[in-house]
Amino acid sequence: MVNTKVKLCGITLSNPIIPASGTFGYGQEFAGLYDLNCLGSFCLKAITKEARYGNPTPRIAEGKNGVINAVGLENPGVNEFIKEEYPRLKKIYKNKVIANVSGFSIDDYVYVVKKLNNCPQIGWFEINISCPNVHGGGMAFGTDKNVAAKIVRAIKKVSKKPIIIKLSPNVTDIVSIAKAVEKAGADAISLVNTFLSMRIDLKKRAPVIKNVFGGYSGDAIFPIALRMVYQVAHAVRIPVIGIGGISSAEDVIEMMLAGATAVEIGSANLVDPYICPKIVNDLPKVMKQYKIESLKEIIGGCK
Repeated sequence: MVNTKVKLCGITLSNPIIPASGTFGYGQEFAGLYDLNCLGSFCLKAITKEARYGNPTPRIAEGKNGVINAVGLENPGVNEFIKEEYPRLKKIYKNKVIANVSGFSIDDYVYVVKKLNNCPQIGWFEINISCPNVHGGGMAFGTDKNVAAKIVRAIKKVSKKPIIIKLSPNVTDIVSIAKAVEKAGADAISLVNTFLSMRIDLKKRAPVIKNVFGGYSGDAIFPIALRMVYQVAHAVRIPVIGIGGISSAEDVIEMMLAGATAVEIGSANLVDPYICPKIVNDLPKVMKQYKIESLKEIIGGCK
């Protein structure tokens, strides 16, 4: 009998499969398709201080083996989330979830974290300093190691839960930023977010996306994400969550060998809404195929 359990910041997951923020809503839509309790956890849609309607449309464009999005952190705001969405969580999922926190200033992040501290089903805060689809925040915080560290220190002062810092791949040296947030007190790191990209409409001779640029994700980015996970996991001592182009049990094992403790699955949910339970079901078979008795034993196993 193989063991798929992993431990993330002291909390045990039945398996390492976590649907990524922005591709899973608050779980309600997917709960109508399958029992979400098969998942290790899931990451909530971004939560900001105030309600956001997101970017103007069109905000989705196809790419080669991937998709570009510029949704822009559309969400009802933290107070409305606590009032309307949070009470519905326990009806569809029994374990801890990850709250993805976004902001446009350090005070924004602190405000949201303080509000969510009293939500016991939230087990971790994933601090998004890497979104390429908004102006005045997001990726701007994640490309400067000093600013990133400053945000971590401010949040650590108020957070009652472990904080996971979500890093941007749109940098020249992701390792230095990872080390900076670890030193500042981050409990874990998740990477990578999407790659800044664009498409052009040949007939209109204009950007396909109204926002001009968006974040590229999907199968095409897997090898780059894997490289960055490997680099960061071998440079820090805190857990790493691998993200980027994962769509099979084999991809999961590859990410874990690179150093990931758990993985987040994003764009694949949009292609196949049943992809996460499929991977959960496939994992034991693939583990047996590669003679893996416990997933914990292979974390960082590629030297």
